[in-house]
Amino acid sequence: MAQKGLARDTVVRAALELLDEAGLDGLSVRRLAARLGVQNPALYWHFRNKQELLDEMARELLAHDMGGPAEGEGWREWLARRAHRYRRTLLSHRDGARLIATGNPGPDVARSFEAELRTLTGLGFTPAQGLHTITAISHYTLGFVLNEQAGLDRRSRGDSTDLAAYARDHPLTVEGVRTGGAPTSDEAFAHGLRLILDGVAVSAPGTAH
Repeated sequence: MAQKGLARDTVVRAALELLDEAGLDGLSVRRLAARLGVQNPALYWHFRNKQELLDEMARELLAHDMGGPAEGEGWREWLARRAHRYRRTLLSHRDGARLIATGNPGPDVARSFEAELRTLTGLGFTPAQGLHTITAISHYTLGFVLNEQAGLDRRSRGDSTDLAAYARDHPLTVEGVRTGGAPTSDEAFAHGLRLILDGVAVSAPGTAH
C-alpha cells in the first residue's frame, strides 16, 4: 500500500525531469517508475495510461495564469507580452511544444481562457474577435516553438549543414539571416507576432488601440 501513497505531483515533477533528459519519445511509464524507484503499477493509482500522465504534465506546464493587462497596458502590449511568456513556457522543457500539442489542457486553462476573453470584450473586441485573436497568437507561438525545438533536437543529434555551400546557393536567405535573425530567432518570432497584431488592429476596428 506504500506505493499508493506516492504523491501525484511528485510523479508529474519526475516526469518533467525525465522529459528534459530523454525527450517525449523517450518518456515511458517504465522509465518513470524506475526513476521513482517503484513498480509500474504504483503509477496507475494516479494515471490510467500514459496519455493521462502527458495531460497532467501539460497542465502543470500551463499552470501559471497569464493574467490580464498591467496598469496602463493596452491590448496589443498585453497580447505581445502574453505570447512571449507562452513561448518561454514552451521552451522551459525539452519537447515542451510537442507536449502541449498532444495534451489536454483541462478545465483550469479553459477558465483562464474565458477570463482573457472577458478582458478583450471589455476592451472592445467581440467574443468571436477575441477568441480568434487569442487562438491565432497561441497557434503561431506553438508552431514556432515546434520548429524551434525540432531544430535543437536535430543539432543535438549532430545533424549539420555545409554552411559555405549553403551560403553560395542561398545568398538571399543568408543575407536575411544576417540582417534580421534566423527563422527561429527571437527577432523572427517578434516580427511574426507584430504582423499578427497589425492584422488584429485592422480587422477589429471597434477595439481601443
